[in-house]
Amino acid sequence: MVLRGALSGRRAWLRGIKDSKQLTEKAREAWFEKMKLAEKEGWLAYAVVMGSAREIDRRGIVPTISRALARAIKKLGSDPRNTLVLLDGGLRAPAPYLHQKTIIRGDEKEPTIALASIAAKVTRDRMMKRLAKKHPGYGLEVHKGYGTAAHRQAVRRRGLSAIHRKSFCKGLRSW
Repeated sequence: MVLRGALSGRRAWLRGIKDSKQLTEKAREAWFEKMKLAEKEGWLAYAVVMGSAREIDRRGIVPTISRALARAIKKLGSDPRNTLVLLDGGLRAPAPYLHQKTIIRGDEKEPTIALASIAAKVTRDRMMKRLAKKHPGYGLEVHKGYGTAAHRQAVRRRGLSAIHRKSFCKGLRSW
């Protein structure tokens, strides 16, 4: 998930923003709608890009995240020489992006990272609800793909589907 925007001068717009994990689903949806409106007004742009379970299994989680990050930044058309990239956790932007800052717990400390976190979570949760219709019986519409007890039980009962990360589920017996 990547976000680009002219938020300076609009900091009041971010009042009340929190890490997506600290917001209710309803609050995340409301923030996402505000983001879509800001994009329509032309002062905010964002791109949500995901890697598939298959890609993660084949390449690994870190390379997949790096590739998705590069695709999202490219999708926004940002100039690597003039773009400040703020990242959460231990991520790094692609090499051409010289101006980057990694912030541990950035989704709690930096409002723009929190926005990116919200857009990513809302997009993923919506995707899980759609996938629940294609892969019934796993409860994806409820737990959104997280390794809850109910999800683990469904995988034990039904087996892995095409959307499950086999590399993550290797220790399924210990789930």
